Amino acid sequence: MSQKSYVATVESANATRGWFVVDASGKPLGRLASEIARVLRGKHKPTFTPHVDTGDFVVVVNADKVLLTGQKLDKKHYYRHSGIPGGFRAESYRHLLERKPTFPIEKAVKGMLPKNVLGRQMLTKLKIYATPDHPHTAQQPKPLPV
Repeated sequence: MSQKSYVATVESANATRGWFVVDASGKPLGRLASEIARVLRGKHKPTFTPHVDTGDFVVVVNADKVLLTGQKLDKKHYYRHSGIPGGFRAESYRHLLERKPTFPIEKAVKGMLPKNVLGRQMLTKLKIYATPDHPHTAQQPKPLPV
């Protein structure tokens, strides 16, 4: 008796998408981001297929209350360069959380997804909000145990 491997298609993956909500208050950034990336990628499902986006939508609330352990708020920096000489800028995560409270979670999750078209498509299913309110109540998101 031979067994057959299941390979998901785009149509079957779109039909089985779920919605999850995560409260980020008091959760460490890296552990939260890895769990979110796992759900966005679809690795929590038995129908996971590496070359098809089988993941679910994730809504993150209270993103401004995410936890950075130790002295990372002041010693961890976000770096960018404008491309011109002298255009290097470094910003501590304390200032970054004040300016753009959703950005650290988005950056951490993006770094854990594939670096290709599929990874960018998976990132569009991530919805991040700094407050406890979100406009996705019609989708009836279930709480994601983190």
